[in-house]
Amino acid sequence: MADAVTKLSPPVDDLSSARRTLATEIDGLSALAKSLDQNFVKAIETIQVMKDKGRGRLIVAGIGKSGHIARKIAATLASTATPAYHIHPGEASHGDLGMITEDDVIIMLSFSGTNAELTDMTFYAKRFHIPLIAITGNPDSQLAQYADIALILPKIPEACPNGLAPTTSTTMMLGLGDAIAIALLERTGLTAEEFRVWHPGGKLGAKLRKVSDLMVKGDDLPLVKPDTTMDKAIITLSEKNLGSVIIVDADKKLLGIITDGDLKRHMAADLLSRKVQDIMSHNPRTISPHILAAEALDIMLNSAASPITSLIIADENKQVQGLIRIQELLKAGIA
Repeated sequence: MADAVTKLSPPVDDLSSARRTLATEIDGLSALAKSLDQNFVKAIETIQVMKDKGRGRLIVAGIGKSGHIARKIAATLASTATPAYHIHPGEASHGDLGMITEDDVIIMLSFSGTNAELTDMTFYAKRFHIPLIAITGNPDSQLAQYADIALILPKIPEACPNGLAPTTSTTMMLGLGDAIAIALLERTGLTAEEFRVWHPGGKLGAKLRKVSDLMVKGDDLPLVKPDTTMDKAIITLSEKNLGSVIIVDADKKLLGIITDGDLKRHMAADLLSRKVQDIMSHNPRTISPHILAAEALDIMLNSAASPITSLIIADENKQVQGLIRIQELLKAGIA
């Protein structure tokens, strides 16, 4: 029996298709930005009131593709200091409505606004006077009519050539969710250090660590006094194995540093008998223990003279707190 030969249709211009898709979605986002009005402000204020009470959470719900977007919006909100989680409307109808309290606020996503699966959660919100924010493309839908605040998406065609697959509409929903999250973040004034509380792991968590989390400190520091002779300073340098010794006074106030490079520059027959104050480099570069580790790495790699491999951490009074090396930064995944 002869093998069947499958004839393929002529290939489409993939790049043109991709660019057309993205252009359509960009048009949607541009139209969305222009369409925002006081309803958006009211939505942010409603969520902020909930946050200020310190009891409620933001419930984000949707069905189908809108449900996937709802999950991402909830995750973004939770990671930017707005307590939020996703509830599946189908599960809500079978008991999960009990997870929603009168202190909460609900955001419900549906481009058509007519999904039957959203009905139970909608009426639950109205019954218990829970603020309901709708994100929909249909201002005449049941969802928009029952919502306390309706955020209406502009009518921009889907990127799908058949006008069926949710593409532009879900991109607009996602963008609007990000806009809500960032508006709330900026109202809160969330700093990078505070942001790290919600991102302790992974590459992002590493970049948000402070030098105080990674620095060598305490008895592990190679500290010597200015009148120490170089033979003893070299022993300290070898024992601590950090590539330098830090010279401090009796109050641990920074006076200078001796690195392997300084040893090479002062190599002579009498080196071991000389005092460290005669060899040390004065006014070494220092940083605060409160700066981000990523900033310390940037300072090391972009030093005006040449890249440096370690930095002394000192407070405002120049008292030594620790030492951070590029090795510790790289081990922590900060690069």
